[in-house]
Amino acid sequence: MVVLSRRTLLKAGAVVGAYGAGLGIAGGFRAAAAAPITLTAGETQALLKGDQPTKGIMTWNATSGNDGPQPPTLRLKKGQAFAARLVNQLKEPTTIHWHGLRIDNKMDGVPFLTQPYVYTGDSFDYAFTPPDAGTFWYHPHCNTLVQMGRGMTGMLIVENPADPTFDHETVLNLRDWRLGGDGQFIDPFKPRDAAKAGTYGTYRTANWQDDPVYDVPAGGIVRVRIAITDVTRIYSFGVDGAEANVIALDGNPVAEPFKLDRYQAGPGQRIELALRMPDTEGEIATLTNYRTSPTYPLARFRAVGASLKRDLRDLKALPANPVSAPIVKDAEVVPLELTATAEGAPPKESFCGSLGYNFWAINKTPWSGDTPDPMAPLAELKHGKTYILRLANRTPHAHPIHLHGMSFKVLSSSQGAVRPIFTDTYLIQADEVAELGLVADNLGDWVIHCHIIEHQKTGMTAFLRVV
Repeated sequence: MVVLSRRTLLKAGAVVGAYGAGLGIAGGFRAAAAAPITLTAGETQALLKGDQPTKGIMTWNATSGNDGPQPPTLRLKKGQAFAARLVNQLKEPTTIHWHGLRIDNKMDGVPFLTQPYVYTGDSFDYAFTPPDAGTFWYHPHCNTLVQMGRGMTGMLIVENPADPTFDHETVLNLRDWRLGGDGQFIDPFKPRDAAKAGTYGTYRTANWQDDPVYDVPAGGIVRVRIAITDVTRIYSFGVDGAEANVIALDGNPVAEPFKLDRYQAGPGQRIELALRMPDTEGEIATLTNYRTSPTYPLARFRAVGASLKRDLRDLKALPANPVSAPIVKDAEVVPLELTATAEGAPPKESFCGSLGYNFWAINKTPWSGDTPDPMAPLAELKHGKTYILRLANRTPHAHPIHLHGMSFKVLSSSQGAVRPIFTDTYLIQADEVAELGLVADNLGDWVIHCHIIEHQKTGMTAFLRVV
């Protein structure tokens, strides 16, 4: 890692000062007034695989709350102020990025672009008011492959009192771990895999458990909130033994819920299901990943009690979030070309960790992000204007492309019809070209990157500037 210098700190402060002070979305991001919770980042150990506790796990609030060593599941209210104080007890810098939330740029948690590092023993205060309800999550944006890979991925739920009534709710945090046979961490990646689809974990979990079972009301409708917080794995979701409808994607309700049938999603993405449980006590509904061969269960739901005899057709759609609809006629096109890179120079070192390789690029420029000398923005967007992001994947691998701070609408794909959903992450397939409509309604520098973290950290990262 580089040595801390006065120049680095001054440059970071200048960037934060220049682009972190503006108000976003209709001026609605003024400082929130709320009693802060404390999120203490630190190391712990936990029994994940086998009989030996895994050492070196990274998490928040490991010794308090009902989540055990897992990061606490945070529950916020739409339109109500929230505040959190990050206290860093790790042996390295860290931050928190609130994945999918459209909040003030200076709260976004990206070193150098939006805030300084939070060093060991220091703290940082986050405060914002979430404008949207849905399923989100939070994670560091510093040394991401290691910190996220070792456990720092937490669920964040923003509730809306206007939502329809469910009989039960289950939150699922899906992630792999890179563990050896002794249950201890092994190397987080292999260069040859980072240059392809990414390095997969060796131990798969939901809520840090292998194939957990949850008791839920028989004949009831269960709201299942799922976030893919893994650093690599893409899933194809299906349910065996019950019927389920997709009711929200990536924090945004779908206008017309649809039957779950092998829905594919990648790292960073979220999916919400309305699961109608079997009527007979003891029957099982299984959430399954169909992307692998053989397939495998992610979590099971066991019917308990007398049947509630609910009907999915009676469930109303979730209220829409206030995301600005793009007006695409005559909108300016912003090209985003995803490619491998032939650039031989190693990436710049940074406090937030470098993998030591450049494998990927956006618009032919590799950047790992989190460096003290960030490149120029891919584009400078005028506040309030609509743009079309023309995302072209020139590689043989899928990439979940995530944009911070704003949501876009999926307009079209070269590979067929699309659902015109609002989202912050688009899973673009090999050789696909997709058009995404974006209203640039949040001021600041906003990172856009592949959420396969090895791809992010080996070049597939950039940022858009809204002025």
